[in-house]
Amino acid sequence: MSYRNILVHIDDSDACGDRVAAAIGLAKRHDAHLTGLGLAIEMSMPDFVHNQMAAEVLQIQRSAAEERVATATERFRAALSEHGLDADCRTVACLDTEAADKIALHARYSDLVVMGQADPGVSALGGRHMAEDVVLSSGRPVLVVPYIGTNGALGDKVVVAWDAGRESVRAVNDALPILAAAKDVTVLSVNPRIDDERHGEQPGADIALHLARHGCKVDVNHLESRDISIGDTILSYLADRGSDLLVMGGYGHSRWREVILGGVTRHISEHMTVPVFMSH
Repeated sequence: MSYRNILVHIDDSDACGDRVAAAIGLAKRHDAHLTGLGLAIEMSMPDFVHNQMAAEVLQIQRSAAEERVATATERFRAALSEHGLDADCRTVACLDTEAADKIALHARYSDLVVMGQADPGVSALGGRHMAEDVVLSSGRPVLVVPYIGTNGALGDKVVVAWDAGRESVRAVNDALPILAAAKDVTVLSVNPRIDDERHGEQPGADIALHLARHGCKVDVNHLESRDISIGDTILSYLADRGSDLLVMGGYGHSRWREVILGGVTRHISEHMTVPVFMSH
C-alpha cells in the first residue's frame, strides 16, 4: 500500500513553505504524483452590498486574489525545481465560504491531502477551521502541518491516539503507508475503560498486533489523565517522546457548514506542535 496521488493546498503565507516541503518529502518517499492547489479567494458579501459596489472595487478585489494565488504557484514551482517529481499545479477561483468545499472536491481524487494549521495571528481567508472542514467533508485523510513549522522529520516517531472508535480505525488504516515506514510507532490510549468492549482486556493490544502484521515497529502505552485535558495529555506525551507525527481520528460532523468537532480534536487542531494526520 502506498500513496500515489498527493494534494497540497498552497497559498502565499510564510507557513506554506514547510507545508510544501512536507508534501514533497512524502511524494518522494512514496513515488507519488504531487498536485499543488491554489485558491484565488474573494470575500463573500450580501447581494445588496455587492450590487452597490463599483465595478472597479470588485476588480481590485479579484486582482488581489489572482496576485496572491500567482505568488503561491510561483513559490510552489520553485520548490519543485530541485526535485525530479511528477507534479502539476492548478488554481481555482472561489469565495471564502467555498474554499473548504473546493479543496474537498479535489481531495476526493487524491490519496492524501496536505494542509496548514491556521495561524491565529493572520487573517484566514478560507476560515480558521478550513483544514478540519476538509477532514470532515472530503472522505480523504488530511495531514495538517503546524503554522510554526516542523523540525524537518515527519513520520519517524509516530504516536497513534487510539480510542478504538470508528474514526481511529479509519485514521490508522489511512496512515498505514506512513506507519509501516516509521522507525517507531506508539499506540497511546488515554483514560481507556477496561469494561469498554471496544478496547478489550488490554487496550491497544489488538490494533498493535494488526499494525505489527503490517510490518510496523509498535508498542502500546496507557495514560491516566485527571488533572489536565486529554488533548493536553497527548500534546505533552508527544513532546516528551520527541515524536514528529500524531495520527488520530477527526470527530464531528459538518452540516450546513457548521462544524462541531469533538473536544480533543478541536484542542489538538488549535494547539498542535507536530503535524497531525486526521481521518473521519
